[in-house]
Amino acid sequence: MDILEYKNCPILVVGKEPEGQETISAAVKTFTGKLSSMGFQVLRAYTLDEGELVFRSNKAISCVIIDWSLKPSKLLGTMRFQNRNLPIFLVANKLEVGKIPLDIVSNTSGYIWLLEDTLDFNVGMVVEAAKKYIDSMLPPFFRELVNYTYEWKYAWHTPGHMGGIAFRKSPSGRFFFDFFGENTFRADLSVSVPELGSLLEHTEVVGKAESEAAKAFGADRTYFVTNGTSTANKIVFHGTVTPGQVVLADRNCHKSAMHAIIMTGAIPAYFIPTRNQYGIIGPIHNSEFEPKTVRKKLASSKLAKGAKAARLAIITNSTYDGLCYNVQSIKECLKDSVDCLHFDEAWYGYACFHPLYSGRYAMHPSRDDPSLPAMFATQSTHKVLAAFSQGSMVHVKSGKEKIDHELFNEAFMMHTSTSPQYGIIASLDVATRMMQDDGFRLMDEAMEEAIEFRKQMVEMGKKEKWWFVSWQPEKIRGKPFEKVDNKTLKSDPACWALKPNDKWHGFGDLKHDHILLDPIKVTILTPGINKKGKMEKFGIPAGIVSRFLHNRGIVVEKTGHYSFLCLFTIGTTKGKSATLLDALHEFKELYDSNAQMESVFPELAEKYPSIYKGLTLQKLCAGMHAFFVKEGISSIIHEAYSVLPPQEMAPAESYRLLVQGKVQKAKLKDLKGKISAAMIVPYPPGIPMMMPGEKFSPQTQKIMDYLDFCEEFDNEFPGFENEVHGVSIKNENGRLTYYVQCVK
Repeated sequence: MDILEYKNCPILVVGKEPEGQETISAAVKTFTGKLSSMGFQVLRAYTLDEGELVFRSNKAISCVIIDWSLKPSKLLGTMRFQNRNLPIFLVANKLEVGKIPLDIVSNTSGYIWLLEDTLDFNVGMVVEAAKKYIDSMLPPFFRELVNYTYEWKYAWHTPGHMGGIAFRKSPSGRFFFDFFGENTFRADLSVSVPELGSLLEHTEVVGKAESEAAKAFGADRTYFVTNGTSTANKIVFHGTVTPGQVVLADRNCHKSAMHAIIMTGAIPAYFIPTRNQYGIIGPIHNSEFEPKTVRKKLASSKLAKGAKAARLAIITNSTYDGLCYNVQSIKECLKDSVDCLHFDEAWYGYACFHPLYSGRYAMHPSRDDPSLPAMFATQSTHKVLAAFSQGSMVHVKSGKEKIDHELFNEAFMMHTSTSPQYGIIASLDVATRMMQDDGFRLMDEAMEEAIEFRKQMVEMGKKEKWWFVSWQPEKIRGKPFEKVDNKTLKSDPACWALKPNDKWHGFGDLKHDHILLDPIKVTILTPGINKKGKMEKFGIPAGIVSRFLHNRGIVVEKTGHYSFLCLFTIGTTKGKSATLLDALHEFKELYDSNAQMESVFPELAEKYPSIYKGLTLQKLCAGMHAFFVKEGISSIIHEAYSVLPPQEMAPAESYRLLVQGKVQKAKLKDLKGKISAAMIVPYPPGIPMMMPGEKFSPQTQKIMDYLDFCEEFDNEFPGFENEVHGVSIKNENGRLTYYVQCVK
């Protein structure tokens, strides 16, 4: 790292200069001054409490120096828990070393004798330790990228902005340059730089970074993907599946998996998942994975043509609402039914770093059994760890089929740009190192924060006439959830297991230990539906609450009709969760005071005055809830996802007809009997309701009912419109009308 950058990695000195001891005071000042002249920023703390505060707030500290006479045992323990590699030195007198307790000695890197060793020796020892730490802290690709960037070379290769210079030649470009900063552009390099290796060939430091990631995440091999997990899913499909082969797909899979089915010409058969009374996406029942069930699916499929097994199975883990499967059990169940097993873990890249998730992620260590399927996991590192957007990974572990890297890499290259964004690669490299070094601590802190938030929600609910509810077990071993200590909740998976027929989850007779609720994915229920799935008289639709939160700077991950999802990741802070609690309480106060729409949603009152002006928040909620009750939204959602539409043609064939223009748009009232040429996907979370090639039939009446509901809702409540991909919307005489592309 360039010496100019050492200022970003300060050295912390904890201790006060003793009064009346001018010699020692002068030595301390000379020592810290010399460190500053070497390019390091020196941070001073005069008490242990102040030292801990500085340390916790600045993770870039490269070395700590502490006066041993302060008795820093507790501070040293905290520092070592937070960072086991950080160099820590004690300032002491050689005559007093024997008095230093063993717990302090064992947590230090060495000693500084200010009045006995020379100034240059003491400074040199600290600087060398700090430099080694900084160098070891940087993972392979990022380290080389930093080193290359600080060689200050003229660029004669792409990209054309040439280290940002081009942007500085016009006013708009200059603003762009200043906003992102020079390092962003100097590190935006071309594949022409040999020192950084090749992402396509996995050579040099790119290959080293991917190898380090494979080791960290438990894979045989890991591939960095710079276009998100949508692309990662397509890489896995193109690396394993050929036209006409059967694929078993979680019907709740992300639409990118369904796109991959179209692209590869695969024949899909589906695992049918569940929905509960709140519309929350549930797990696939354990019986769906049994060999006899799979054989029955394939035998009954007019497209599978009597296939005895599937080439690949893809399952979403965890689900969008944080339900995590017992992966080992599924592998055992499917070992005779599939060659390869692919878990889409876009929202679950942290699982291997905390023991609570043991056995519930694709790359977990499992027994050595050559009959088990080859395993793939695709993870959105950018979603739940610390990486730039679109930074994802594909993890591979061979099973009964050995995955040949050279062959699989052809699929990787098919979907990977020849000009990858090096910043994304570097962020994946850094995300790996962060989790290697601090994964357990980071996840444990995120879990602690989520659990505290859950408990606060329960406590608030005890005090209020109505409140929002965290979807979670109400009791654990007979004790109220909020009374169970956090250590137990963070360490015992049984606390979060969905037990058979428990009313709180609403998914029926699940197999014991089949599913775990992820503590850090918090689904919040709004009033309106009871535990039996019956619509209540009083209700507050979740879309209204999430819009209010958005206006307060809080963007939730996914909103249903009476639920919304909040993610607690390693980037969540106490202040962040407190802000969410405050905003929910503010909404309640506005509702209870029957606030006018002009003060709650002024933008809606201004844009649609004939509908919202003069309306109150209570009336808006009551009107929307009454609409949901009239339409029976709870049963529509539940039933729409409970049946599979008839497959009339392969998805790839239907898509071919779409591209050739052999399709026609049909209004919702004209859909019955027609074959969908488009994938119909309510968003978020992006799960297909209809696949291309499937027929609108009596079995799909609830799907058509749902589309009717969406069209009617969009006209009744402008500003709260649904987002349904694959549906065209036209404004016809002031009314929004839905159209679906169907095969002619």
